[in-house]
Amino acid sequence: MAAERGVRDRVFLERIRCYAYHGVNPEERILGQRFEVDVSLSADLRSAGRSDDLRDTISYSEVYRLVRETVEGQPKNLIESVAEDIAMRLLDRFSRAQEVMVTVRKPEAPIRDSFVDAAGVCIVRTRGSEVR
Repeated sequence: MAAERGVRDRVFLERIRCYAYHGVNPEERILGQRFEVDVSLSADLRSAGRSDDLRDTISYSEVYRLVRETVEGQPKNLIESVAEDIAMRLLDRFSRAQEVMVTVRKPEAPIRDSFVDAAGVCIVRTRGSEVR
């Protein structure tokens, strides 16, 4: 883990809201649904703190655009696959990131007789795991 290597700084975005067509049920692919995504990228942010220069950090605006583009892109059966794509794209795009955590939620998951706020997955990927 990044914390074990001394990287404890994080850039994060919470509850990125998107509308997409992921799922195994036909109605999910036809009607679509809301998704919420949280991302956290570990990186050494000391140089950005000292320089006050955007080039020395990870732009959360760019992170947002990448996540949204991925979620709203090609439909997938599983949100595990959506989360994996997000994680790999973040590690590919941001060389400063040593580790990423991605949570993908379906606020209206089609679970019969359910009383849950959301269903989802949370994955953690470390630099070097991006080889598929």
